[in-house]
Amino acid sequence: MTSTEQNTIEVDLGGHAVTVPAGGLFERFRMDTDLDEVARDPRVSGVDFFRTLPKTRVESPIGPTSTPNFYYAMSSARLTMIAPSRAIRNRIPRELAPLEIVPGMGLVSVMFFSYDVCDIDFYTEAAVGVAVRPARHGKLPVADVASALANDHLHSYVLSLPVNTDIAQVRGHHGYGFPKWVTELDVNIDDSRTAARIANADGGVDLAFSAPTPTQKHTRSGEKVSALTSYTKVDGAWHATLNQTNVLATGTSMFPRGLDLTVGDGRMADDLRALQPIRTIRFDVSTETQAALHMPIPFSVRHR
Repeated sequence: MTSTEQNTIEVDLGGHAVTVPAGGLFERFRMDTDLDEVARDPRVSGVDFFRTLPKTRVESPIGPTSTPNFYYAMSSARLTMIAPSRAIRNRIPRELAPLEIVPGMGLVSVMFFSYDVCDIDFYTEAAVGVAVRPARHGKLPVADVASALANDHLHSYVLSLPVNTDIAQVRGHHGYGFPKWVTELDVNIDDSRTAARIANADGGVDLAFSAPTPTQKHTRSGEKVSALTSYTKVDGAWHATLNQTNVLATGTSMFPRGLDLTVGDGRMADDLRALQPIRTIRFDVSTETQAALHMPIPFSVRHR
């Protein structure tokens, strides 16, 4: 560990050198964050959700780490679009199948995240992903759709997942198998407006978005907890990553208007265009939420 700048230090993650904020949560606690200290942060509304999720020390491709990764204060936005199933199939591994809301039509998402307080310190993230059927499902397709649209338990495959910090990229790519890279990435979400801009390799616009924030409804901690399972390959083997979200303030617009989405030039733009989205059917924004991201576990994916 050596000083690199006045306010950052360099740490090693499984042989990858990354810089993190000096005096930040990661430097001080290395994923075993003191919940009592987090609770004193005015940006964090409470830590009861995390007290019910004890951490486990595990080996990983980035060295020993504690799981889950806790996000104590964050906000997020998601655009859900319909797209032709054939376009989705062309962009996902053959072992996975699109979740179809009607025959021939699947679901595509563009997402934006701002992680204000978390175990690996502040960062922002964006994603292009698709909804897939559970890899080992026993339900009828209509049941899979009902569960997904209710945000009860989504299953997804992510095509693009840029971030704005080195530690998020190394952990996400080498530890989880996600397609992550570092870029300039701004996300601003409040009660009145949601905006994001993802830069491409030349500093231009990859994706940009702006829209009024849907009216927020507040819920008690633990009252509305959803789950997301993402499928990735780590060292050539299929894994499943569980993300549990404790929603504290959220709002939804169905068939929303007034959205300004710019699809520019870059990796995210290319992935979104390839999916051939037809129409945005839903816009979800959570101005206050918390999450627990578990390390991926080996998973048997059915060959199709």
